[in-house]
Amino acid sequence: MHPSWTETLADFLKQEPGVEAVRLDPASRTVSIATLGTVDVAALEKHLAETLAAIESQLGSGAGAKAPAGFTLKREGGVTELAEVSCMTAPTFWKWREFAWPDLKARASGHGDDHDDDDEEGGHGHGQSHGEDEWKTLATLAGVCGAAGIAGFLTGQFGWGPAWLSVALYVVALIAGGWDAAVDSWENIKEAKVDIHFLMLAVAVGAVCIGAYGEAVLLLFLFSASGAMEAFAMDRTHREVSALLKSAPKQATLLVAGGGEREISVDEIGIGDRLLVRPGEAFPADGGVVKGKSASDESALTGEAVPVEKAVGDAVFSGTLNLWGAVEFQVSRLPSESTLQKIIRLIQTAQKLRAPSERFTDKFGGGYTVAVLGVCAVMFCVWWLGFGLAPFTNRGEETSAFYRAMTLLVVMSPCALVLSIPSAILAAIAWGARHGVLFRGGAAIEKLAGINVVAMDKTGTLTTGELVVESYESFPPGRETEVMELAFALEANSQHPLARAIVRDAKARGVRELGLEHFQSITGQGVRGSLAGAQVLIGRRELLENGPLAGWAKSLAPAVAELAEVWVVGTDVIGRVLLRDQIRAESKGVLAELKRGGIRTVMLTGDRRQAAEAVAREIGLDEVRAGLSPEDKVAAIQSLRATGAGLRVAMVGDGVNDAPSLAAADVSVAMGARGSDAALEQAEVILMHDRIENFLAALKLSQRAVRIIRQNLTISLGVVVVMAIASIFGIVPLAVGVAAHEGSTVVVCLNSLRLLFGKNE
Repeated sequence: MHPSWTETLADFLKQEPGVEAVRLDPASRTVSIATLGTVDVAALEKHLAETLAAIESQLGSGAGAKAPAGFTLKREGGVTELAEVSCMTAPTFWKWREFAWPDLKARASGHGDDHDDDDEEGGHGHGQSHGEDEWKTLATLAGVCGAAGIAGFLTGQFGWGPAWLSVALYVVALIAGGWDAAVDSWENIKEAKVDIHFLMLAVAVGAVCIGAYGEAVLLLFLFSASGAMEAFAMDRTHREVSALLKSAPKQATLLVAGGGEREISVDEIGIGDRLLVRPGEAFPADGGVVKGKSASDESALTGEAVPVEKAVGDAVFSGTLNLWGAVEFQVSRLPSESTLQKIIRLIQTAQKLRAPSERFTDKFGGGYTVAVLGVCAVMFCVWWLGFGLAPFTNRGEETSAFYRAMTLLVVMSPCALVLSIPSAILAAIAWGARHGVLFRGGAAIEKLAGINVVAMDKTGTLTTGELVVESYESFPPGRETEVMELAFALEANSQHPLARAIVRDAKARGVRELGLEHFQSITGQGVRGSLAGAQVLIGRRELLENGPLAGWAKSLAPAVAELAEVWVVGTDVIGRVLLRDQIRAESKGVLAELKRGGIRTVMLTGDRRQAAEAVAREIGLDEVRAGLSPEDKVAAIQSLRATGAGLRVAMVGDGVNDAPSLAAADVSVAMGARGSDAALEQAEVILMHDRIENFLAALKLSQRAVRIIRQNLTISLGVVVVMAIASIFGIVPLAVGVAAHEGSTVVVCLNSLRLLFGKNE
């Protein structure tokens, strides 16, 4: 009987000294290892790769998997963690190390990571398999090919120099132009595969065999030049991820207990550590400010150009820049689990996930190449044996069967077709990453472009989720200032959203700070303290209704539906603070724009109907469904989809309670990199910096991307069909076929680059 995947993983932990736990996330292709003491990282990586190769196919199957004796197993979302049971204090000292998911397929076949699936399936293949500056090398080779080819043509045409010089220059041009294609073809041939590179080399060799050196050089020049252009486009799409990676700091300043500080590597940072960040330095982890005041530049993370003020209690994020004040903060997440790393993994995962139309071209790529070779071989025989054309020698104006076969081979090669979709998808992902929109793959882009209905959560999506004080009331009237002072003093040390709003408002008004003592939290109801020996309280209405003031409190009218209330009880005064959840200023404009585009808008919220309808009236929603549980939201998504054939529903949310409805929607959209992990786990599109207007940007970008994909397919297929017919009837010379084929590839590439450099309108 074969061991289960949990048993195999447990054996890995037993065999690796110093390894305490392993955390696997197949979706983002990452694995984290918890260690105690020193470990041999190289040996650990090798053993890890072997273990994952043995269990990868089983990881998604085990909701009912059991932990072996002596181990604990936790599964949260798509993340699995197996840990060896040890003493209770051990996890405090664990050091988590993050590794990229090994390329198990490449390891199995005995090859490294030089070529990914994109290269194997077709296309020019320069974007993924080469380094960031490979386009410069390819451009140089194309330049040498072009210059030597022109020199060879001129020397042959005008008889400059000895007779062999022209041929020698053509040979130099052919070597330069075909070098990269030859290297890639050789790698594929060793795996018994043929691709576009092989087709191009075959045509070039065939052209040389019939003495058409000029056509052979033109083919390889255009092929290498378009390859350089493709590599340049891919380099630009990956540059945003590289910028994020570079923004991640490598060192941190740890504040040592008892005073003093020391420099440590970010790998040594632990949860709860207190770190110092000076002006001009980047925050090395996510956390909360405990001392100091500053502002941070979060543009690399969120696309927000305006500096964000930071004071005690505010959150800071890894990779963002501290602008002007020294700040001490406490780490809340390990660097490997920070917002920055989460975003980087999302982008990297997105670039590997393919759109449905892209997968279609991948499937036929290899078979199409073989089919083209077969068709050309058949047509060679037809022209030679059926129509009596000379097999290899042109006779005056009549071209040979081989010449026509080479022309047909060129024009039917699917370079532009295979490049049509991935070039547009990657360009769209890169533009989105730079402007605050993260797509989890090409499928999300294609699906978002076709939505008919947008369902939105209220709190945190259409509203900011941050309460603001509307007013203060006192009983008896006229003592509102005392109510402010008591509320400020009681809430000063709380991090509850209501407390943050009260403290923020009190500071803005310059409210006097009272010297309260003996603070105590009343679970689920509020806070009590002591002022001059007398008890004072702040909290929910129940504090009054369950005490000696119950009869009086029940006679008070509750706050209007859209307001929240907090009651303050002093020695001789009672009052309340009324707070409102702010509607996002951009919500109304976004909804109006969606309506103009023929998209229906629906609010799905757990709030009271009166509050939800008040917001809906103000911003112009089409429909409101209020008082919903997470299960009700899922049912609402399903009913919206059932109202008409072909309807596609997008769900926009930010909280844990939105995760089920996000999963049920056709397209799931999460608000902000700061949204709940559950929401982000389900989201296919993430709107950075909690900006609802980024949804419009995402929608318009996806619609532009789909239009450009259709244009690319029309161009590439149109050129193939028209030129193939012309070649069969022998009315297209090889040079024209070469120019049309490579020209369409260049046009497709340039058309896709419009997504990267153009305006999103």
